[in-house]
Amino acid sequence: MSLSTKNILGAKDLNKQDIQQILDTAESFKEISTRSIKKVPTLRGKTIINLFFEPSTRTRTSFEIAGKRLSADVINISGSTSSTAKGENLIDTARNLEAMNPDILVVRHNCSGASALLTQFIKCPIINAGDGAHEHPSQALLDLLTIRSHKGDLQGLKVAIVGDIRHSRVARSNIKAMQTMGMQVRVVGPPPLIPVELERLGVEVSSDLSKSIKDVDVIMVLRIQHERQNQMFLSSLREYSNYFCLTAEILAQARKDVLIVHPGPVNRGIEISLDVMEGPHSLILNQVTNGVAIRMALFYLLLGENNANPN
Repeated sequence: MSLSTKNILGAKDLNKQDIQQILDTAESFKEISTRSIKKVPTLRGKTIINLFFEPSTRTRTSFEIAGKRLSADVINISGSTSSTAKGENLIDTARNLEAMNPDILVVRHNCSGASALLTQFIKCPIINAGDGAHEHPSQALLDLLTIRSHKGDLQGLKVAIVGDIRHSRVARSNIKAMQTMGMQVRVVGPPPLIPVELERLGVEVSSDLSKSIKDVDVIMVLRIQHERQNQMFLSSLREYSNYFCLTAEILAQARKDVLIVHPGPVNRGIEISLDVMEGPHSLILNQVTNGVAIRMALFYLLLGENNANPN
């Protein structure tokens, strides 16, 4: 069964069947990463190009590892090492790369809509690895896989997303994907950091952290994104931390089986305390592990499903 879309541009483009298939496929790939030889021949002969114009540790590395574990040839290009540093525009860069016949292009860019724009000029599949403050679909998928691995069925779960919602592509992708899977989403943060349109999308909005986490199954903590803020939305990080840092004292008011996730990187002591980050409720490192499996699943479903055995 194929996905309903050729490109992975946003969670909004994935239906429930797509998400279920991606999660199930990723689950089957998790075992490969535990082997002594972490490689299968599924995508042997395929070429993947990672084109990243923003700094990245987890996303870029996991896309690279995912491709290599499927035996694909993986090429990494950063903005500083591409011809865009010489004045070439993004479209011309992508068209020149496509002339070398890659099988898939993974793109991270600081402009919203960059990946979608390239689909008008590029024939090979494109995966959006983050575009500005717009979307980050593979992050949302790995978050869902992490939650499902611990909670089972996603339908009906309650999630509180805490922090800088306004500038978070992770929040936008998660809200869309979670709603598609029948989950209830609540966003929590200072009013200047919450987009006004969220309530119209069926998302509950709150500025009271203590009250908002009492009945939820999952708490997703986001970082303050200084690099995307061109206005003064906060008076100080100290003030933000006083009201919205997830500490052990605040967490004590949540359910005993609550899960904590964070897309990273983490600003310790600002959005989450060290003891909570490394405590028994935290699945932050599980998310990183699951990121490789999700990206393996995306490559497989877009490139190799019809002619390869995942094992």
